[in-house]
Amino acid sequence: MLERHPFSIGIVYQLSLTPMKKLFFSIIICLFSVAAFSQKVYDFNTTCRAAYNEIIKLKIDSGKQLIVKARLQNPNNLIPDLLEGYIDFFVLFFNEDPAEYSIRKPNFDKRLDAFNDGPDNSPFYRYCVALTYIQRAAVKIKFGERYSAGWDFKKANSYIKDNKSKFPSFQPNNMIYGPLEVVIGTVPSGYKWVTSLFGMKGSINEGMQLMRNFINSNDSYAKLFANEAIFYYSYLMFYIENKPEEVFRLIQLKKLDLVNNHLFAYLAANLAINSKQTDYALNVLQARNTSAEYMPTAAWDFELGYIKLHQLQLDEAIQHFQKFIDTFKGSFYVKDVLQKLSWAYYLKGNKAEAERYRLLTIRNGKTESDADKTAYREAKKIVWPNETLLRARILNDGGYQKEALAVLAGKTANDFTKPEEALEYVYRMGRIYDDMGKDDEAIKFYQSAIKLGKDRPEYYAARAAVQIGFIYEKRNQKSLAIASYEQCLDMGDHEYKDSLDQRAKSGIARCKGE
Repeated sequence: MLERHPFSIGIVYQLSLTPMKKLFFSIIICLFSVAAFSQKVYDFNTTCRAAYNEIIKLKIDSGKQLIVKARLQNPNNLIPDLLEGYIDFFVLFFNEDPAEYSIRKPNFDKRLDAFNDGPDNSPFYRYCVALTYIQRAAVKIKFGERYSAGWDFKKANSYIKDNKSKFPSFQPNNMIYGPLEVVIGTVPSGYKWVTSLFGMKGSINEGMQLMRNFINSNDSYAKLFANEAIFYYSYLMFYIENKPEEVFRLIQLKKLDLVNNHLFAYLAANLAINSKQTDYALNVLQARNTSAEYMPTAAWDFELGYIKLHQLQLDEAIQHFQKFIDTFKGSFYVKDVLQKLSWAYYLKGNKAEAERYRLLTIRNGKTESDADKTAYREAKKIVWPNETLLRARILNDGGYQKEALAVLAGKTANDFTKPEEALEYVYRMGRIYDDMGKDDEAIKFYQSAIKLGKDRPEYYAARAAVQIGFIYEKRNQKSLAIASYEQCLDMGDHEYKDSLDQRAKSGIARCKGE
Protein backbone atom coordinates (compact mmCIF):
# COMPACT_ATOMS: atom_id res chain seq x y z
CA MET A 1 0.00 0.00 0.00
CA LEU A 2 1.34 3.43 -0.95
CA GLU A 3 1.79 6.12 1.71
CA ARG A 4 -0.32 9.22 1.43
CA HIS A 5 1.75 12.09 0.03
CA PRO A 6 1.47 14.12 -3.20
CA PHE A 7 3.74 11.88 -5.22
CA SER A 8 1.93 8.69 -4.23
CA ILE A 9 -1.43 10.26 -5.13
CA GLY A 10 -0.07 11.13 -8.55
CA ILE A 11 1.17 7.58 -9.07
CA VAL A 12 -2.18 6.04 -8.08
CA TYR A 13 -3.96 8.49 -10.39
CA GLN A 14 -1.72 7.66 -13.33
CA LEU A 15 -2.29 3.91 -12.94
CA SER A 16 -5.91 4.39 -13.98
CA LEU A 17 -5.21 6.69 -17.02
CA THR A 18 -5.22 5.89 -20.70
CA PRO A 19 -1.90 6.39 -22.60
CA MET A 20 -3.01 9.77 -24.05
CA LYS A 21 -4.12 11.00 -20.66
CA LYS A 22 -0.87 9.82 -19.13
CA LEU A 23 1.05 11.86 -21.73
CA PHE A 24 -1.03 14.94 -21.02
CA PHE A 25 -0.57 14.51 -17.27
CA SER A 26 3.23 14.16 -17.69
CA ILE A 27 3.39 17.39 -19.73
CA ILE A 28 1.50 19.26 -17.01
CA ILE A 29 3.88 17.92 -14.35
CA CYS A 30 6.89 19.02 -16.43
CA LEU A 31 5.46 22.49 -16.94
CA PHE A 32 4.93 22.91 -13.21
CA SER A 33 8.48 21.72 -12.59
CA VAL A 34 9.92 24.23 -15.08
CA ALA A 35 7.88 27.03 -13.55
CA ALA A 36 9.13 26.14 -10.09
CA PHE A 37 12.73 25.99 -11.29
CA SER A 38 12.51 29.35 -13.10
CA GLN A 39 11.30 31.31 -10.06
CA LYS A 40 13.48 34.33 -9.34
CA VAL A 41 15.46 34.26 -6.09
CA TYR A 42 17.83 36.42 -4.05
CA ASP A 43 20.71 34.08 -3.19
CA PHE A 44 23.87 35.77 -1.89
CA ASN A 45 25.80 32.54 -2.37
CA THR A 46 29.54 31.91 -2.12
CA THR A 47 30.23 33.02 -5.70
CA CYS A 48 28.22 36.22 -5.27
CA ARG A 49 30.03 37.00 -2.03
CA ALA A 50 33.37 36.55 -3.74
CA ALA A 51 32.26 38.82 -6.59
CA TYR A 52 31.06 41.47 -4.12
CA ASN A 53 34.37 41.42 -2.25
CA GLU A 54 36.31 41.91 -5.50
CA ILE A 55 34.10 44.79 -6.64
CA ILE A 56 34.37 46.58 -3.29
CA LYS A 57 38.14 46.51 -3.74
CA LEU A 58 37.54 48.13 -7.17
CA LYS A 59 38.79 44.97 -8.90
CA ILE A 60 36.03 45.33 -11.46
CA ASP A 61 37.12 42.78 -14.10
CA SER A 62 37.51 39.89 -11.66
CA GLY A 63 34.15 40.86 -10.16
CA LYS A 64 32.57 40.66 -13.62
CA GLN A 65 34.01 37.19 -14.18
CA LEU A 66 32.53 35.96 -10.92
CA ILE A 67 29.15 37.48 -11.83
CA VAL A 68 29.18 35.47 -15.07
CA LYS A 69 29.96 32.35 -13.03
CA ALA A 70 27.11 33.10 -10.61
CA ARG A 71 24.64 33.47 -13.49
CA LEU A 72 25.71 30.14 -14.94
CA GLN A 73 25.13 28.53 -11.56
CA ASN A 74 21.60 29.97 -11.36
CA PRO A 75 20.25 32.20 -14.15
CA ASN A 76 17.32 33.18 -11.91
CA ASN A 77 19.41 34.60 -9.09
CA LEU A 78 18.91 38.38 -8.83
CA ILE A 79 21.97 39.10 -6.68
CA PRO A 80 24.22 39.32 -9.79
CA ASP A 81 22.00 42.20 -10.93
CA LEU A 82 22.69 43.94 -7.62
CA LEU A 83 26.43 43.37 -8.06
CA GLU A 84 26.39 44.83 -11.56
CA GLY A 85 24.81 47.91 -10.03
CA TYR A 86 27.88 48.38 -7.86
CA ILE A 87 30.08 48.23 -10.96
CA ASP A 88 28.02 50.83 -12.82
CA PHE A 89 28.01 53.03 -9.74
CA PHE A 90 31.76 52.95 -9.14
CA VAL A 91 32.65 53.47 -12.80
CA LEU A 92 30.27 56.41 -13.20
CA PHE A 93 30.79 58.02 -9.80
CA PHE A 94 34.58 58.00 -9.90
CA ASN A 95 35.15 58.67 -13.60
CA GLU A 96 32.09 60.69 -14.70
CA ASP A 97 32.49 59.75 -18.36
CA PRO A 98 29.41 61.01 -20.30
CA ALA A 99 29.86 58.29 -22.93
CA GLU A 100 29.82 55.62 -20.22
CA TYR A 101 26.79 57.29 -18.65
CA SER A 102 24.79 57.08 -21.86
CA ILE A 103 25.59 53.36 -22.03
CA ARG A 104 25.11 52.48 -18.37
CA LYS A 105 22.22 54.78 -17.41
CA PRO A 106 19.49 52.44 -18.81
CA ASN A 107 20.91 49.62 -16.67
CA PHE A 108 19.43 51.16 -13.53
CA ASP A 109 15.87 50.85 -14.88
CA LYS A 110 16.56 47.33 -16.14
CA ARG A 111 17.72 46.30 -12.67
CA LEU A 112 14.68 47.87 -11.04
CA ASP A 113 12.45 45.91 -13.45
CA ALA A 114 14.33 42.71 -12.64
CA PHE A 115 13.93 43.23 -8.90
CA ASN A 116 10.23 43.95 -9.34
CA ASP A 117 9.87 40.63 -11.15
CA GLY A 118 11.41 38.81 -8.20
CA PRO A 119 9.78 37.64 -4.96
CA ASP A 120 8.58 40.52 -2.80
CA ASN A 121 8.60 38.36 0.33
CA SER A 122 12.41 38.48 0.45
CA PRO A 123 14.11 41.19 2.56
CA PHE A 124 16.48 41.67 -0.37
CA TYR A 125 13.72 42.89 -2.71
CA ARG A 126 13.14 46.36 -1.24
CA TYR A 127 16.75 46.53 -0.12
CA CYS A 128 18.02 46.07 -3.69
CA VAL A 129 15.51 48.59 -5.03
CA ALA A 130 16.48 51.18 -2.39
CA LEU A 131 20.20 50.72 -3.02
CA THR A 132 19.68 51.05 -6.78
CA TYR A 133 17.82 54.34 -6.31
CA ILE A 134 20.59 55.66 -4.05
CA GLN A 135 23.30 54.71 -6.51
CA ARG A 136 21.41 56.27 -9.39
CA ALA A 137 20.75 59.44 -7.38
CA ALA A 138 24.43 59.87 -6.52
CA VAL A 139 25.39 59.37 -10.17
CA LYS A 140 22.72 61.82 -11.36
CA ILE A 141 24.15 64.51 -9.09
CA LYS A 142 27.53 63.97 -10.75
CA PHE A 143 25.89 64.57 -14.14
CA GLY A 144 23.93 67.64 -13.08
CA GLU A 145 20.50 65.99 -12.74
CA ARG A 146 19.78 67.28 -9.24
CA TYR A 147 15.98 67.37 -9.36
CA SER A 148 15.69 63.84 -10.67
CA ALA A 149 18.25 62.73 -8.08
CA GLY A 150 16.01 64.16 -5.37
CA TRP A 151 13.14 61.95 -6.49
CA ASP A 152 15.40 58.90 -6.41
CA PHE A 153 16.55 59.70 -2.87
CA LYS A 154 12.89 60.01 -1.86
CA LYS A 155 12.09 56.61 -3.36
CA ALA A 156 15.12 55.02 -1.72
CA ASN A 157 14.06 56.42 1.65
CA SER A 158 10.52 55.06 1.22
CA TYR A 159 11.64 51.59 0.18
CA ILE A 160 14.18 51.15 2.96
CA LYS A 161 11.74 52.42 5.62
CA ASP A 162 9.17 49.93 4.34
CA ASN A 163 11.75 47.16 4.41
CA LYS A 164 12.70 48.00 8.00
CA SER A 165 9.05 47.77 8.93
CA LYS A 166 8.51 44.42 7.19
CA PHE A 167 11.90 42.87 8.05
CA PRO A 168 13.16 44.60 11.22
CA SER A 169 15.82 41.98 11.90
CA PHE A 170 17.40 42.30 8.43
CA GLN A 171 20.60 44.12 9.39
CA PRO A 172 21.62 45.46 5.92
CA ASN A 173 18.66 47.84 6.19
CA ASN A 174 20.70 49.91 8.61
CA MET A 175 23.60 50.34 6.20
CA ILE A 176 21.24 52.33 3.95
CA TYR A 177 18.81 53.80 6.48
CA GLY A 178 21.55 55.03 8.84
CA PRO A 179 23.39 57.24 6.30
CA LEU A 180 20.06 58.51 4.90
CA GLU A 181 19.01 59.58 8.39
CA VAL A 182 22.28 61.45 8.86
CA VAL A 183 22.39 63.12 5.46
CA ILE A 184 18.72 64.16 5.52
CA GLY A 185 19.29 65.63 8.97
CA THR A 186 22.06 67.93 7.69
CA VAL A 187 20.97 68.88 4.18
CA PRO A 188 22.54 72.26 3.24
CA SER A 189 20.34 75.11 2.07
CA GLY A 190 21.24 74.47 -1.58
CA TYR A 191 19.51 71.07 -1.38
CA LYS A 192 16.82 71.91 1.21
CA TRP A 193 14.16 71.77 -1.49
CA VAL A 194 14.58 67.98 -1.55
CA THR A 195 13.60 67.43 2.07
CA SER A 196 10.91 70.12 2.13
CA LEU A 197 9.32 68.88 -1.07
CA PHE A 198 9.24 65.26 0.01
CA GLY A 199 8.68 65.74 3.75
CA MET A 200 11.85 63.85 4.64
CA LYS A 201 13.28 64.15 8.16
CA GLY A 202 16.46 62.78 9.63
CA SER A 203 18.50 62.46 12.81
CA ILE A 204 22.29 62.52 13.06
CA ASN A 205 22.43 60.67 16.38
CA GLU A 206 19.99 57.95 15.38
CA GLY A 207 21.61 57.45 11.98
CA MET A 208 25.14 57.25 13.36
CA GLN A 209 24.06 54.86 16.09
CA LEU A 210 22.52 52.55 13.48
CA MET A 211 25.81 52.59 11.57
CA ARG A 212 27.87 51.90 14.71
CA ASN A 213 25.63 48.98 15.61
CA PHE A 214 25.91 47.60 12.10
CA ILE A 215 29.70 47.69 11.76
CA ASN A 216 30.09 46.06 15.19
CA SER A 217 27.39 43.42 14.66
CA ASN A 218 28.08 39.68 14.48
CA ASP A 219 25.24 39.24 11.99
CA SER A 220 26.43 37.32 8.92
CA TYR A 221 25.26 40.00 6.49
CA ALA A 222 26.77 42.74 8.63
CA LYS A 223 30.10 40.96 8.33
CA LEU A 224 29.65 40.59 4.57
CA PHE A 225 28.92 44.31 4.09
CA ALA A 226 31.34 45.50 6.78
CA ASN A 227 33.86 47.09 4.41
CA GLU A 228 31.22 49.05 2.55
CA ALA A 229 29.61 50.17 5.81
CA ILE A 230 32.96 51.32 7.22
CA PHE A 231 33.55 53.39 4.08
CA TYR A 232 30.23 55.25 4.55
CA TYR A 233 30.64 55.50 8.31
CA SER A 234 34.13 56.99 8.04
CA TYR A 235 32.99 59.82 5.79
CA LEU A 236 29.99 60.57 8.03
CA MET A 237 32.16 60.53 11.14
CA PHE A 238 34.71 62.81 9.45
CA TYR A 239 32.38 65.43 7.98
CA ILE A 240 29.20 65.20 10.06
CA GLU A 241 30.48 64.27 13.52
CA ASN A 242 33.74 66.20 13.00
CA LYS A 243 35.88 63.39 14.40
CA PRO A 244 38.83 62.99 12.02
CA GLU A 245 41.08 61.50 14.69
CA GLU A 246 38.54 58.75 15.37
CA VAL A 247 38.34 57.93 11.66
CA PHE A 248 42.04 57.15 11.51
CA ARG A 249 41.84 55.20 14.77
CA LEU A 250 39.03 53.17 13.19
CA ILE A 251 41.17 52.50 10.11
CA GLN A 252 43.90 51.17 12.39
CA LEU A 253 41.54 49.28 14.71
CA LYS A 254 39.75 47.50 11.87
CA LYS A 255 43.09 46.86 10.14
CA LEU A 256 41.74 48.09 6.84
CA ASP A 257 43.71 46.86 3.84
CA LEU A 258 44.96 50.12 2.34
CA VAL A 259 47.21 48.27 -0.10
CA ASN A 260 44.95 45.79 -1.88
CA ASN A 261 41.57 47.48 -1.41
CA HIS A 262 41.54 50.59 -3.59
CA LEU A 263 38.30 51.85 -2.06
CA PHE A 264 40.02 51.95 1.32
CA ALA A 265 43.18 53.44 -0.18
CA TYR A 266 41.07 56.24 -1.64
CA LEU A 267 39.22 56.71 1.66
CA ALA A 268 42.41 56.99 3.72
CA ALA A 269 44.28 59.23 1.27
CA ASN A 270 41.32 61.51 0.58
CA LEU A 271 40.45 62.06 4.24
CA ALA A 272 44.13 62.46 5.13
CA ILE A 273 44.48 65.25 2.57
CA ASN A 274 41.34 66.92 3.90
CA SER A 275 42.62 66.66 7.49
CA LYS A 276 46.03 68.12 6.57
CA GLN A 277 47.94 64.84 6.93
CA THR A 278 49.80 65.14 3.64
CA ASP A 279 52.69 62.80 4.44
CA TYR A 280 50.29 60.06 5.57
CA ALA A 281 48.27 60.44 2.37
CA LEU A 282 51.41 60.16 0.26
CA ASN A 283 52.48 56.97 2.07
CA VAL A 284 49.06 55.42 1.41
CA LEU A 285 49.12 56.21 -2.30
CA GLN A 286 52.70 55.07 -2.77
CA ALA A 287 52.04 51.77 -0.97
CA ARG A 288 48.82 50.83 -2.79
CA ASN A 289 48.81 47.90 -5.19
CA THR A 290 49.14 49.41 -8.69
CA SER A 291 48.22 46.25 -10.58
CA ALA A 292 46.21 46.70 -13.78
CA GLU A 293 43.44 44.50 -12.31
CA TYR A 294 42.03 47.54 -10.47
CA MET A 295 39.62 50.04 -11.97
CA PRO A 296 41.55 52.89 -13.62
CA THR A 297 40.59 56.32 -12.35
CA ALA A 298 41.96 59.84 -12.59
CA ALA A 299 41.24 60.25 -8.87
CA TRP A 300 44.78 59.11 -8.02
CA ASP A 301 46.34 61.96 -9.99
CA PHE A 302 43.88 64.38 -8.40
CA GLU A 303 45.01 63.31 -4.93
CA LEU A 304 48.71 63.22 -5.81
CA GLY A 305 48.44 66.68 -7.37
CA TYR A 306 47.15 68.08 -4.10
CA ILE A 307 49.82 66.27 -2.09
CA LYS A 308 52.63 67.70 -4.20
CA LEU A 309 51.07 71.17 -4.21
CA HIS A 310 50.86 71.15 -0.40
CA GLN A 311 54.53 70.20 -0.28
CA LEU A 312 55.25 73.06 -2.73
CA GLN A 313 56.78 70.52 -5.12
CA LEU A 314 55.31 72.51 -7.96
CA ASP A 315 56.67 70.62 -10.97
CA GLU A 316 55.29 67.31 -9.69
CA ALA A 317 52.00 68.96 -8.76
CA ILE A 318 51.69 70.29 -12.31
CA GLN A 319 52.45 66.85 -13.73
CA HIS A 320 49.70 65.11 -11.73
CA PHE A 321 47.10 67.85 -12.14
CA GLN A 322 47.71 67.98 -15.87
CA LYS A 323 47.32 64.22 -16.15
CA PHE A 324 44.02 64.51 -14.28
CA ILE A 325 42.79 67.16 -16.74
CA ASP A 326 43.93 65.09 -19.72
CA THR A 327 42.29 61.83 -18.61
CA PHE A 328 39.24 62.85 -16.57
CA LYS A 329 36.03 62.93 -18.62
CA GLY A 330 33.78 64.55 -16.04
CA SER A 331 33.22 68.06 -14.73
CA PHE A 332 33.46 67.91 -10.93
CA TYR A 333 36.62 69.65 -9.65
CA VAL A 334 37.85 70.52 -13.13
CA LYS A 335 37.77 74.26 -12.42
CA ASP A 336 39.34 73.60 -9.03
CA VAL A 337 42.27 71.71 -10.57
CA LEU A 338 42.75 74.26 -13.36
CA GLN A 339 42.96 76.96 -10.70
CA LYS A 340 45.60 74.96 -8.82
CA LEU A 341 47.59 74.63 -12.05
CA SER A 342 47.36 78.39 -12.44
CA TRP A 343 48.62 78.82 -8.87
CA ALA A 344 51.52 76.44 -9.41
CA TYR A 345 52.70 78.31 -12.50
CA TYR A 346 52.17 81.63 -10.71
CA LEU A 347 54.40 80.55 -7.80
CA LYS A 348 56.99 79.31 -10.29
CA GLY A 349 57.07 82.78 -11.82
CA ASN A 350 55.59 81.65 -15.15
CA LYS A 351 52.90 84.33 -15.47
CA ALA A 352 52.02 83.43 -19.07
CA GLU A 353 51.05 79.85 -18.18
CA ALA A 354 49.38 81.05 -15.00
CA GLU A 355 47.20 83.38 -17.06
CA ARG A 356 46.43 80.64 -19.59
CA TYR A 357 45.15 78.33 -16.87
CA ARG A 358 43.22 81.17 -15.23
CA LEU A 359 41.29 81.60 -18.47
CA LEU A 360 40.79 77.83 -18.75
CA THR A 361 39.38 77.88 -15.22
CA ILE A 362 36.70 80.28 -16.43
CA ARG A 363 35.88 78.37 -19.63
CA ASN A 364 36.16 74.70 -18.71
CA GLY A 365 34.29 72.55 -16.22
CA LYS A 366 31.12 73.40 -14.30
CA THR A 367 30.20 74.96 -10.98
CA GLU A 368 28.36 72.05 -9.35
CA SER A 369 30.77 71.76 -6.40
CA ASP A 370 31.68 74.47 -3.90
CA ALA A 371 35.36 74.14 -4.83
CA ASP A 372 34.56 74.75 -8.51
CA LYS A 373 32.36 77.73 -7.66
CA THR A 374 35.16 79.31 -5.65
CA ALA A 375 37.76 78.65 -8.36
CA TYR A 376 35.47 80.27 -10.93
CA ARG A 377 34.81 83.32 -8.78
CA GLU A 378 38.50 83.85 -8.05
CA ALA A 379 39.48 83.38 -11.69
CA LYS A 380 36.89 85.95 -12.77
CA LYS A 381 38.41 88.58 -10.50
CA ILE A 382 41.46 88.94 -12.77
CA VAL A 383 43.41 89.74 -9.60
CA TRP A 384 46.34 87.53 -8.68
CA PRO A 385 46.55 86.37 -5.06
CA ASN A 386 49.14 87.76 -2.71
CA GLU A 387 52.09 85.40 -3.13
CA THR A 388 52.99 85.37 0.58
CA LEU A 389 49.43 84.56 1.61
CA LEU A 390 49.13 81.92 -1.10
CA ARG A 391 52.26 80.08 0.04
CA ALA A 392 51.08 80.21 3.65
CA ARG A 393 47.65 78.92 2.63
CA ILE A 394 49.06 75.99 0.69
CA LEU A 395 51.43 74.99 3.49
CA ASN A 396 48.66 75.34 6.10
CA ASP A 397 46.30 73.21 3.99
CA GLY A 398 48.98 70.54 3.82
CA GLY A 399 49.52 70.45 7.58
CA TYR A 400 52.91 72.16 7.51
CA GLN A 401 52.09 74.69 10.23
CA LYS A 402 55.58 75.74 11.29
CA GLU A 403 56.52 76.40 7.69
CA ALA A 404 53.30 78.38 7.13
CA LEU A 405 53.89 80.44 10.26
CA ALA A 406 57.44 81.15 9.13
CA VAL A 407 56.13 82.55 5.83
CA LEU A 408 53.92 85.01 7.74
CA ALA A 409 56.50 85.85 10.42
CA GLY A 410 56.70 89.57 11.16
CA LYS A 411 53.47 90.36 9.31
CA THR A 412 50.29 92.02 10.66
CA ALA A 413 46.95 92.79 9.06
CA ASN A 414 48.17 96.34 8.51
CA ASP A 415 50.80 95.05 6.06
CA PHE A 416 48.02 94.17 3.61
CA THR A 417 46.34 97.17 2.01
CA LYS A 418 43.57 95.27 0.21
CA PRO A 419 40.59 94.42 2.48
CA GLU A 420 40.38 90.85 1.17
CA GLU A 421 44.08 90.30 1.87
CA ALA A 422 43.86 91.64 5.43
CA LEU A 423 40.86 89.33 5.93
CA GLU A 424 42.74 86.33 4.57
CA TYR A 425 45.74 87.10 6.77
CA VAL A 426 43.78 87.09 10.06
CA TYR A 427 41.85 84.00 8.99
CA ARG A 428 45.04 82.16 8.01
CA MET A 429 46.71 83.01 11.31
CA GLY A 430 43.64 81.65 13.07
CA ARG A 431 43.80 78.40 11.14
CA ILE A 432 47.51 77.94 11.78
CA TYR A 433 47.15 78.48 15.53
CA ASP A 434 44.03 76.30 15.55
CA ASP A 435 45.90 73.47 13.86
CA MET A 436 48.77 73.91 16.34
CA GLY A 437 46.34 73.49 19.25
CA LYS A 438 46.64 77.10 20.41
CA ASP A 439 42.92 77.68 20.78
CA ASP A 440 42.86 81.09 22.50
CA GLU A 441 45.14 82.66 19.88
CA ALA A 442 43.07 81.02 17.15
CA ILE A 443 39.78 82.44 18.50
CA LYS A 444 41.19 85.97 18.55
CA PHE A 445 42.20 85.82 14.89
CA TYR A 446 38.94 84.07 13.93
CA GLN A 447 36.91 86.82 15.59
CA SER A 448 38.87 89.40 13.61
CA ALA A 449 38.10 87.46 10.43
CA ILE A 450 34.37 87.45 11.22
CA LYS A 451 34.43 91.19 11.91
CA LEU A 452 36.23 91.93 8.64
CA GLY A 453 34.47 89.43 6.39
CA LYS A 454 30.92 88.67 7.58
CA ASP A 455 29.45 90.70 4.71
CA ARG A 456 31.99 89.73 2.07
CA PRO A 457 31.77 86.94 -0.57
CA GLU A 458 34.93 85.12 0.60
CA TYR A 459 34.44 82.05 2.78
CA TYR A 460 36.88 83.13 5.51
CA ALA A 461 34.37 84.64 7.96
CA ALA A 462 31.91 81.74 7.71
CA ARG A 463 34.65 79.16 8.13
CA ALA A 464 36.05 81.13 11.06
CA ALA A 465 32.64 80.94 12.75
CA VAL A 466 32.52 77.17 12.18
CA GLN A 467 36.04 76.72 13.56
CA ILE A 468 35.19 78.72 16.70
CA GLY A 469 32.17 76.45 17.06
CA PHE A 470 34.44 73.40 16.86
CA ILE A 471 36.68 74.81 19.60
CA TYR A 472 33.79 75.59 21.95
CA GLU A 473 32.19 72.22 21.23
CA LYS A 474 35.46 70.50 22.08
CA ARG A 475 35.49 72.43 25.38
CA ASN A 476 31.88 71.32 26.00
CA GLN A 477 30.74 74.95 25.93
CA LYS A 478 27.75 74.02 23.82
CA SER A 479 25.75 77.25 24.01
CA LEU A 480 28.75 79.21 22.73
CA ALA A 481 29.33 76.58 20.05
CA ILE A 482 25.71 76.80 18.87
CA ALA A 483 25.94 80.60 18.74
CA SER A 484 29.04 80.34 16.53
CA TYR A 485 27.44 77.79 14.21
CA GLU A 486 24.33 79.97 13.91
CA GLN A 487 26.58 82.92 13.08
CA CYS A 488 27.85 80.93 10.09
CA LEU A 489 24.32 80.12 8.96
CA ASP A 490 23.27 83.77 9.23
CA MET A 491 25.92 84.89 6.74
CA GLY A 492 24.68 85.51 3.22
CA ASP A 493 25.91 84.05 -0.03
CA HIS A 494 29.61 83.26 0.10
CA GLU A 495 32.09 80.70 -1.15
CA TYR A 496 31.54 77.12 0.05
CA LYS A 497 28.16 78.08 1.52
CA ASP A 498 26.53 74.66 1.02
CA SER A 499 29.32 72.68 2.65
CA LEU A 500 29.91 75.20 5.47
CA ASP A 501 26.19 75.40 6.24
CA GLN A 502 26.08 71.62 6.43
CA ARG A 503 28.97 71.62 8.89
CA ALA A 504 27.27 74.30 10.98
CA LYS A 505 23.96 72.40 11.00
CA SER A 506 25.75 69.20 11.96
CA GLY A 507 27.44 71.04 14.82
CA ILE A 508 24.15 72.44 16.12
CA ALA A 509 22.55 68.99 15.94
CA ARG A 510 25.46 67.44 17.83
CA CYS A 511 25.32 70.09 20.55
CA LYS A 512 21.56 69.65 20.94
CA GLY A 513 21.87 65.86 20.90
CA GLU A 514 19.60 65.49 17.89
